Amino acid sequence: MKKYLTIFAFGCVFLTGLLFTNIPSVFGAGNGPDYQGHETVNTSTLHTYTEMVEFLETQEKKQASMELEVLGKTVKGRDMYMAKYMSNPDNPTILYIAQQHGDEALTTEGSLEFIKQLGSSKTKDLLNNVNLLIIPMYNADGAMGDVDYELEDYAASGDRHLTRLNANEVDLNRDHEAKSQPETKALHNNVLQKYDIQYMMDLHHQGAQWVKDDKYVSGAIFPSHPDHTDPDVLRGSKQLGAVVYDAIETKGWGHLANYAGKGAAYDNGISVYGLAHDYGISTLLFEMRGTADNNNDYEVLGQKSNGYLTKQAVIALNETAMAIADGSLEDKDVSFWDDLPVQEERSY
Repeated sequence: MKKYLTIFAFGCVFLTGLLFTNIPSVFGAGNGPDYQGHETVNTSTLHTYTEMVEFLETQEKKQASMELEVLGKTVKGRDMYMAKYMSNPDNPTILYIAQQHGDEALTTEGSLEFIKQLGSSKTKDLLNNVNLLIIPMYNADGAMGDVDYELEDYAASGDRHLTRLNANEVDLNRDHEAKSQPETKALHNNVLQKYDIQYMMDLHHQGAQWVKDDKYVSGAIFPSHPDHTDPDVLRGSKQLGAVVYDAIETKGWGHLANYAGKGAAYDNGISVYGLAHDYGISTLLFEMRGTADNNNDYEVLGQKSNGYLTKQAVIALNETAMAIADGSLEDKDVSFWDDLPVQEERSY
């Protein structure tokens, strides 16, 4: 059985100081150990698909507010699960998507820890005022390395490799316009077109080589595109980013930048762009440092960083949910985006 990170459940009280007292500041600045063929990377420390399903089923039995829903099936026939908290259809609703890319596994670990916390009695006020839809492992085939192509020269040891693409070798986060894959069709048909969703956060990992102010970033945030998004929807997107930024960067242990990478060019197939444009959902992309497996060493981060990155994901999930629930999101100042530096690539 997995040994879960010990994180206190919290409701409407901000507990970042309690959660992160013992995390070394070097990790707080994003400077965890690089892989480069030397650091340990083992996928056996991560939830398998089966373990995730067992975890969700256990939590559903424990949590009266939680309903487990199957959205559809992956290419390889795995059920796609969503944890649903819908106390009042009139409440604002936020959708969290983790592991669209199968090698970005700590987004799933953080999502599962967040779901576990939602079973605490301290979250009653939160769940009474916001609806939560959480997809903890969107690309289950890629997360299990169960694909129809070779995974050569991948970095991780353990019981499986993890790959960015789905079983058909398609990038699911470029498929939201074409909707060519069963995973994408399930999301759009059975979630986006079914529920009235106002907000979404898409959790990812990026390469380990990105810096801001000559320090490795712990993550990067990115709003919807200003030229392809309704102004009110864009403002909501930027407000989500303000919540994440204030919860992480200003507390001194995280180091966030404005996202830059291959996904920064406009493509309506990318969720942070397409969902804002097509559905009017205020979306935020959150990219944490380093992947769990890859055939490019500079993409991978040693697993000694897993703890603080998982906690960083939990903070982002919790704080955005609380800000929507208590209405403080609407008062968030988005002017910091004007001065937030774009991350830069450091050559290895």
